[in-house]
Amino acid sequence: MKGNIPEDVIVQGALAENERIKTESKYLRGTIADDLKDEITGGFTADNFQLIRFHGMYQQDDRDIRAERSKQKLEPLHNVMLRARMPGGVITPEQWLAIDTFADDHTSYGSIRLTTRQTFQFHGVLKPKIKLMHQTLNKIGIDSIATAGDVNRNVLCTSNPVESKLHQEAYEWAIKISEHLLPKTKAYAEIWLDGEKVEQTSDDVEPILGKTYLPRKFKTTVVIPPQNDVDVHANDLNFVAIGDGDKLIGFNVLVGGGLAMTFGDESTYPRRADDFGFIPLEKTLDVAAAVVTTQRDWGNRVNRKNAKTKYTLDRVGSDRFKEEVENRAGIKFEASKPYEFTERGDRIGWVEGVDNKHHLTLFIENGRIKDNDDAPLKTGVRKIAEIHSGDFRMTANQNLIVAGVNEADKARIEEIAVAHGLMDATVSNQRKNSMACVAFPTCPLAMAEAERFLPGYVTQIEGLLAKHGIADEHIIFRVTGCPNGCGRAMLAEIGLVGRGPDKYNLYLGGNIAGTRVPKLYKDNINSTEILGHIDELIGLWVAKRNAEEAFGDFVIREGIVKEVKVSATDFYG
Repeated sequence: MKGNIPEDVIVQGALAENERIKTESKYLRGTIADDLKDEITGGFTADNFQLIRFHGMYQQDDRDIRAERSKQKLEPLHNVMLRARMPGGVITPEQWLAIDTFADDHTSYGSIRLTTRQTFQFHGVLKPKIKLMHQTLNKIGIDSIATAGDVNRNVLCTSNPVESKLHQEAYEWAIKISEHLLPKTKAYAEIWLDGEKVEQTSDDVEPILGKTYLPRKFKTTVVIPPQNDVDVHANDLNFVAIGDGDKLIGFNVLVGGGLAMTFGDESTYPRRADDFGFIPLEKTLDVAAAVVTTQRDWGNRVNRKNAKTKYTLDRVGSDRFKEEVENRAGIKFEASKPYEFTERGDRIGWVEGVDNKHHLTLFIENGRIKDNDDAPLKTGVRKIAEIHSGDFRMTANQNLIVAGVNEADKARIEEIAVAHGLMDATVSNQRKNSMACVAFPTCPLAMAEAERFLPGYVTQIEGLLAKHGIADEHIIFRVTGCPNGCGRAMLAEIGLVGRGPDKYNLYLGGNIAGTRVPKLYKDNINSTEILGHIDELIGLWVAKRNAEEAFGDFVIREGIVKEVKVSATDFYG
């Protein structure tokens, strides 16, 4: 035993460089404050490049102009992307108007990006405006604490608002979980708010995360069946809401999901989460902390590629991990209560809640809210915010819900939405069920296009569906620019993962419910070749499918790809 940690669960070897950075960071302070004063460069030093992630930011540059700047002997145009902390994705109209103004005045792209983490991102903020950004958010009750880095990140929650009392209860638990697992260091307030005390900070003791925080990023969700709109199997820890009528009685707990992998390294793979069992509500925070602290103590701090919770479960055994969680939480998991996921897309259009309020889900392609020539989306959302008395809900599928609309305001809000391209009856089911990560030009990890690639490619897939006589149907289609999983392609019926300029791996066989990982069908081929394969596969699907059989189920039944049942062995086998 090493302390209270069994020696056989500790990975031996030299610690990863990030462990040194965290150890020497003085609880995430580093020398970030000094870097902010350095006007010679627009970037951060090597250690601070990592540490700013714990404050919700990534250093990036505009890759479209990187080569040209290099020719001119200029450093890349360094800037940061900020991801806000918004548990459950709820934001008020007043907050929206403030972030809309900041995006206009102080970002390089002028847009607001809704993300698969159910929050918004600013892209292209230059160093002189970074502190202003944090202070602007703080004034309206928003922060970016722990939305990146080796911590528990923004907690997702099924976003269909107030369809039942269960939804409101689940959202409140998402907030509680987020607050409970936050870092306690004062670093954020000291650096960005000039030492102003904020509610989430206390003395420099990290009772849950520890002095060196977690071995790797950690993602948590609260989900309400039958909607799996948060894609539970993409996340480390998931609380599946179990109700008795409209009353929330507890959660089934799923642990160890994750989608990222590394090309050429078969020790990395996407993985479904394991079902640990049912817990009553009063044990929710204890179990959340127990899962996080077990991963903190047992996770791999030697090889970051194998540091996520999914690898810890496979290395030490899921049953052993579960037993440790039970010991730490002082609970025995009960058998899971029955539930079923039947869908995971957002319900675009109007929904009426139990409170007699109306909720309008707006389809935002790729989550990018900006004014386009044919659709001034950003202006439209701003005009809605100026008159809306409810709130907005950002979804994990990159869409936006105008929630809590009074009957008297419904017609006016719809009029604004239609006039600004936020409601469009011609948008196909295929487009509504397609998604991409940001990729170029801002993401430094991107190998291929994703966000800019997807709209035109979906148009071509729509053409194939029409060609085969099923224009109103859809296939869950997702594109990521690299294998890190942000666009959740590893839970799609057709997933493209970028390998290089116009080169992708083609994966097939996910399902509608989001409970199955797809398998590699073709490796490292261009988009034209991929379209040819999709054409052929849709033709086979139409000709040979069973009644109402989804595309992903069909390709497995027909033996086009094998089903991935156990990620660690089936994904590559």
